[in-house]
Amino acid sequence: MTSILGINAFHGDAAACIIIDGKLIAAVEEERFNRIKHWAGFPVASIRFCMSAAGIDLRDLDHIAINRNPNANLLKKITYTLKNRPKVASIKDRMLNSSKVKDVKVLLSEQFNIAPAKIKAELHYVEHHLAHLASSFYVSPYEKSVVVSLDGFGDFVSSMWGVGEGNEITVLNQVNFPHSLGLLYLAFTQFLGFNNYGDEYKVMGLAGYGTPSKIDQMHQLVDFKENGQFELNLDFFQHHSAGISMVWENGSPKIDRVYSDHFETVFGRPRKSGDPLTKNHYNIAASVQQIYETGLFNLVNFLHSHYHLDTLCLSGGCALNSLANGRLFNSSKFRQIFIPPSPGDSGGAIGSAVYVLNNKLKKKRSLAMGHAFWGPAFTDPEIKSLLCSDRDLDTGNFVISKMTNQSVLCQEIAKKLTEGKVVGWFQGRMEWGPRALGNRSILCDPRLANMKDILNEKIKRRESFRPFAPAILREAVLDWFESDMDVPFMLKILKVKNEKQDQIPAVVHVDGTARLQTVSELDNPLFYELIQSFSKLTDIPMLLNTSFNENEPIVCRPEEALTCFKRTKMDILVLGNWMVERIS
Repeated sequence: MTSILGINAFHGDAAACIIIDGKLIAAVEEERFNRIKHWAGFPVASIRFCMSAAGIDLRDLDHIAINRNPNANLLKKITYTLKNRPKVASIKDRMLNSSKVKDVKVLLSEQFNIAPAKIKAELHYVEHHLAHLASSFYVSPYEKSVVVSLDGFGDFVSSMWGVGEGNEITVLNQVNFPHSLGLLYLAFTQFLGFNNYGDEYKVMGLAGYGTPSKIDQMHQLVDFKENGQFELNLDFFQHHSAGISMVWENGSPKIDRVYSDHFETVFGRPRKSGDPLTKNHYNIAASVQQIYETGLFNLVNFLHSHYHLDTLCLSGGCALNSLANGRLFNSSKFRQIFIPPSPGDSGGAIGSAVYVLNNKLKKKRSLAMGHAFWGPAFTDPEIKSLLCSDRDLDTGNFVISKMTNQSVLCQEIAKKLTEGKVVGWFQGRMEWGPRALGNRSILCDPRLANMKDILNEKIKRRESFRPFAPAILREAVLDWFESDMDVPFMLKILKVKNEKQDQIPAVVHVDGTARLQTVSELDNPLFYELIQSFSKLTDIPMLLNTSFNENEPIVCRPEEALTCFKRTKMDILVLGNWMVERIS
């Protein structure tokens, strides 16, 4: 038996996974356990869950893989530091972070009360972007593919690309610190008043409301080369010189302002969090989205002309840009595009593990990832015990019932959805990655024009401009969208057909697009059956699907689902075959 523990530690979205004999057994983000969004630190609870799911002990492990390599690009780091001498705070943050990555066995021994000598697993440090590339290519269905990773920074690199074939990944080129498309997007995210780690998706939501009228100014910030490379105009940034603080331990990551004062001479005063959003803000969002897409398409089109391959594997935090992902098909010559369910930093846990499995150990590739359900699941007795012990449910304000089978459950919930009910849907194993894909979801009728406002104001309690997604039966995509493709992980935005938009107003963006999730019977039979039951009643083969949470990580345990249900204004909670309905 060959066992590999993969870890993303001391970076945003700390996570772990376990692979046994070439099979992925479990994968989970630490935020789901400690309830702190994007938590950075050492993922003890995730490791504990993975080891339990695999039924093995740390002393049994053969390999431990980490998606960081403190020695990667070391000469470039030293040369850059000596030349530019960024402030001490910046250097100190990075050195402390790297030193902790080197102490993985010590940390494991302390947290699991095992002598370090008893942990015999071989330790593998996989360079950050190489782990990203592996996280996409080695779990893709492709034997050969162009591979691209884009994010902020990791191991002194912001972007890396090349080709994957069989068990090998050959790197063609990379972009080093301080140049980064991810950081360019972050600068505008901060400028627009969204200061939490991971808020870039809010800018994507704003982009649909504006026009790219600031594109000429945007071109002052970045220069795109013919070979796919790019360079930032560093006059507009301070991450390379001012020694901005970056906090990556035991909390949500925090990054100081990365744009310089000169930035404001071109784009004006930054928006403060909570200030009203104006047309100017919308236009800035649309412009930065377009400039990012310009850089992405410049790179991938160069790579297609270089390799003449029709398959592309995309990864890194920038691969969460669903707007750009949806336009890749029409803006490039790649015909098949794979993006894993967690292309960002948490995905590096799987990436480092499969890199060891397939590249270092030369094991046959066998991990094509068709679904994302790798997290914890809970039994019917556990759910029943929770419902029976919760005193709030005995107040007369709720009715609890158990469905006799899954078909009856789907038919009943589909009927409730047609009545305008908001349903918390908790089933099976939790999703891996940032998207709720039908096991930890809040579901609604997409036909109701006011449902978006109801969800934003009364349940999600978030900005009104942020859209919701349709989960659609895979075979119905071409009937409703202008493109026909698999989007199982909700990572592409496509144009809804003009004649269909008025039928599903709750999930159509202001620009006529939607960030869809395609649902197949093979990968999630229960969710598929629920949508199918709804379709039989309405002729609409989709549901509004948003994550089961309220300004928190997606719920993991039944207790969190029940708590979220009670404190919001959801109408129905479904836990397995159990249904809790609010009656007052």
